[in-house]
Amino acid sequence: MISHQWAMAAVLLFAPFSHENAWGQNQSPPRPAPSPLKAGEIKVNAKDGQKYVWIPPGTFTLGCSPGDRECFFIEEPAHQVTITLGFRIGQTPVTVGAYKRYAQARGRSMPPEPKVLGRALNPAWRIDAMPIVDVTRDQAQAFCRWMGGRLPSEAEWEYAARGGSADARYGSPDDIAWYADNSGNHRLDSARLWDEDKKNYGRRLIDNGNGMHVVGTKQPNAFGLYDILGNVWEWVNDWFDYEYYESSPAQDPRGPASGKVGILRGGSWEDPPRDMRVSNRVRYDPTKADVNNGFRCVW
Repeated sequence: MISHQWAMAAVLLFAPFSHENAWGQNQSPPRPAPSPLKAGEIKVNAKDGQKYVWIPPGTFTLGCSPGDRECFFIEEPAHQVTITLGFRIGQTPVTVGAYKRYAQARGRSMPPEPKVLGRALNPAWRIDAMPIVDVTRDQAQAFCRWMGGRLPSEAEWEYAARGGSADARYGSPDDIAWYADNSGNHRLDSARLWDEDKKNYGRRLIDNGNGMHVVGTKQPNAFGLYDILGNVWEWVNDWFDYEYYESSPAQDPRGPASGKVGILRGGSWEDPPRDMRVSNRVRYDPTKADVNNGFRCVW
């Protein structure tokens, strides 16, 4: 077992005019009615029982954050993107408890119990407040369709993850994320461990008790989202293409129309601090489930 990273408001253009000529002397142009929804407003979905947070439309820079020297080449070029419609996104990754509701409603089995090197990370799926893992991209999509939503686009995910910030992360890794240094019984220097003993990296983490944690126990971002960095990687809807960032639409990009490689975001409990960055993205086999891959839905 090794880290994923090493494994593989619409813009409207008006012709020039004076406010006086267009709207009458000394009058201002009419303003659109404000949305009754506020950023961070929470609503509970009756089907999965999870909380969903309102994310308003807006413009941000997608990709490598200014001054971030840890970016990988697939995070570039950074480019401006506008999300023209607001949306609701899960306040946390989908939990075991929510997935149990889905499995019972649809007559489906739970995924295999997550185990690494013989150690169960959530024995018999006993802890409902932990994130669900060991799901493929299609399984994540099926859950989101059942609860009335879908997986977020990659742009929606990063826009929500940033919470209005241009920084690589919205706080120190220890305050906002469960990752390899702090997700076990004792603190590790995971970057050093990887550099010095790649062969035994996974074993060292498992022997240290590292694993996923109950959701919502670290600090949220400005939109009120928990575990958007760390704890588990999250599937997004987009297919991966090396050149997509260079030519993607400036408004509501949805990724390539088709593909064979999926995308995960956010980092996980087994990854070093470098992976705890909002622009970080990894390629992953969409048919493969893993003990550190989860997801959250857009409603």
